[in-house]
Amino acid sequence: MNELELIARLTRCLPVNDSVIAGAGDDCAVVDLGLADRWGLLKIDAVTEGIHFTKEAPARQVGHKALGRCLSDVAAMAGTPHHAVIALGLPPDFSPQYLDDLYEGINAHATRYQVAVVGGEITRLPERLSITVALLGSVGKQRCVLRSGARSGDAILVTGELGGSIHGKHLAFEPRLTEAAWLADHFPPHAMIDLSDGLASDLRHILSASGRGAELLAGAIPVSPAARLPQQSQHPPRPPLTAALCDGEDYELLFTVDPKQTVPLRDAWIQAFPQLKLSCIGRITSEPGVRLRTKNGLQTLTDHGFLHFP
Repeated sequence: MNELELIARLTRCLPVNDSVIAGAGDDCAVVDLGLADRWGLLKIDAVTEGIHFTKEAPARQVGHKALGRCLSDVAAMAGTPHHAVIALGLPPDFSPQYLDDLYEGINAHATRYQVAVVGGEITRLPERLSITVALLGSVGKQRCVLRSGARSGDAILVTGELGGSIHGKHLAFEPRLTEAAWLADHFPPHAMIDLSDGLASDLRHILSASGRGAELLAGAIPVSPAARLPQQSQHPPRPPLTAALCDGEDYELLFTVDPKQTVPLRDAWIQAFPQLKLSCIGRITSEPGVRLRTKNGLQTLTDHGFLHFP
């Protein structure tokens, strides 16, 4: 059973009530908290030694990543983060100094995005460290962006550059909260997701939720210089385009908009965020599946991003 099958199995009978606007299956759960103009956002995420970071990774950067992953998911809903609680699973030989440094990274990120860290839990965990963050946020009812809103003909856009995150970005990314809020105000996306598992997988989440397909332009996908660097775990090494499609942990925004908005959006983006690339990489289709247009023609994309249980 792979990861997606397991998620489907575990979520098929979850109890819900009338307060649930969007439950399992999006970047955050969306719930009605009784506020006049806002919905609540709920998110939980974990980073585990040996999976999301190595023992040698600087503790401050691990803390940055632990909170940043949840912040990135709130960004994907065009939301605002508010409160976090943190659960630590600690090996018996844990270092108090390492944990001090870890919380420096968490606290610095929380302060930057005005998140209050309001508690947590500590438990013993054999062999390795794990940090789990639960986050409460909110979003305006008219601004909330789900994965399920993509329409046939929509342009597909992505921020930043993709691939090679193992060379440093996965520990030092910035969640695109500011950019997502700007999009919601000026060019509201029809659907949006953050890129944690890789473009090839995360795009499919939008397509599955929206009941659509996609055609990507290979030459338009923004390949990071880091994607061209060798990875010790890849023998033979992945081509840079494959790395951009599959590596994951880019934490950029992938979203769809009305194709008529593409040119004015890109022009306005350059003025608002001159240091951050925005690329139009394809279009949403009514035909299911993902196709990649290369210099050799149109072919079905079979690559996928990261899965915990392939």
